[in-house]
Amino acid sequence: MMADIGDRAVETMRWRNGRLEMIDQRVLPARFEYLSYSSAVEVAEGIRSMVVRGAPAIGCAAAYGIALESLTLTGRSRDQFGAAMEEAFAALAASRPTAVNLFWALKRMRAVWESNHERTPIELADILLGEAHEVLAEDIRINRAMGAYGAALLPDGARVLTHCNAGALATAGHGTALGVIRSAVEAGKKISVIADETRPFLQGARLTAWEMVQENIPVTLITDNMAGHLMSLGEVDAVVVGTDRVAANGDVANKIGTYMVAVLARRHGIPFYVACPLSTIDRDIPDGTAIPIEERAASEVTGFRECQWAPEGVKVRNPAFDVTPAELVSALITEKGVVREPNRQRVAELFSL
Repeated sequence: MMADIGDRAVETMRWRNGRLEMIDQRVLPARFEYLSYSSAVEVAEGIRSMVVRGAPAIGCAAAYGIALESLTLTGRSRDQFGAAMEEAFAALAASRPTAVNLFWALKRMRAVWESNHERTPIELADILLGEAHEVLAEDIRINRAMGAYGAALLPDGARVLTHCNAGALATAGHGTALGVIRSAVEAGKKISVIADETRPFLQGARLTAWEMVQENIPVTLITDNMAGHLMSLGEVDAVVVGTDRVAANGDVANKIGTYMVAVLARRHGIPFYVACPLSTIDRDIPDGTAIPIEERAASEVTGFRECQWAPEGVKVRNPAFDVTPAELVSALITEKGVVREPNRQRVAELFSL
């Protein structure tokens, strides 16, 4: 536990002995282990292979990837340092396309580098590492602020459905969607969680359920196609999800299946909340149709690990995300406050607060 960035049960990533260590989320909950990284290319592969996932966590990892690379270049000339750093930025930018926090973090690290270009490589490496530490610490503070705002939206006794994993494992700690739930519990409310398993990578079954069990927050696991049935029985009081990118008009990209949950929530009169830091809002994207949607490997759909259930040669589609139109979003929960019925004007106003 690192006292300077807040209390948390899980350190998704940590700095140890000059290296970045990240929980291997691919093997949870069967095993809990950290993998160690020492370069931008290694971190990029960790992001691509989903050792780390979740937009805020990806952003933090990318910041450390840049810092790690700079530490390997302290003996180079300024020109050599610059050329190698450009390669590091390119490698990280290519790791995953949808999570905007990746590009936000790289832009932030580049700005720090460029504003200190007259420094020696040794000095630059120290400055970039300090900035990566601050990105991590800032994410915790933001999640705590979002959690406080979101907790006020949940009544005591609420049964909250969530899709995918937007908890401590998807961030530097505390979480976005699960951060709202954690904060509500800390405020003394009795909250229970319904976790969609989240096919095909099972982030809900493997990660969200694991986090809630670790903290003794009541959780019930369901398959993705059960959500509508439970809503029809009146067993869901609210939906809270995270997001990987929000367009300027309030359209939300999140893990595949989120759109269906939002449609079902609207049909049953259930509030649908999206917890998102301002760093996840991409004002350069006018609406959800312009958000790039990552397509992942067919093997994620045809089986899991050593178990294969689909026939060889079957055609597969595996979009990792879908887009929920702003009209289906009851509110965005941000570190600046709650934006009800988000639209272009209300989203823009967030950045003037």
